[in-house]
Amino acid sequence: MVEEFKKFIMRGNVLDMAVGIIIGAAFGKIVTSFVNDVLMPPIGLILGQVDFSNLFINLSGTPAATLAEAKAAGLPVIAYGSFLNAVIDFLIVAFAIFMLIKQVNRIMPKKEEEPAKEPRLCPYCKTEIPEEATKCPHCTSEL
Repeated sequence: MVEEFKKFIMRGNVLDMAVGIIIGAAFGKIVTSFVNDVLMPPIGLILGQVDFSNLFINLSGTPAATLAEAKAAGLPVIAYGSFLNAVIDFLIVAFAIFMLIKQVNRIMPKKEEEPAKEPRLCPYCKTEIPEEATKCPHCTSEL
């Protein structure tokens, strides 16, 4: 079982997938930092000094000035600002993947599809037969 697992792990597809996952995770962190630290602060400034990561709806009657304060107090909140940042993260990653796949498809040659082969028919009963057959399996005629 250990040998079988080693063969599975050492296949090219599995290693390629592992590398892709690791690079994807690192790219996700970069995009998250870009959204939280570069993109959203100027947008928040334009919209009137809004910190999107601190936008929340307090579901309890206890007042809280910030999201961190509400979480520290254990108050139930809907952190829609964090959700908005995550949606923007997703859209950027999805767009980047779309552009990557589009470029790969443009660079990679398309497979030429072979034309469909005409089936071999028995000259007597017109039944489809294998290419290697010397007798028709249906009418037993010599071919």
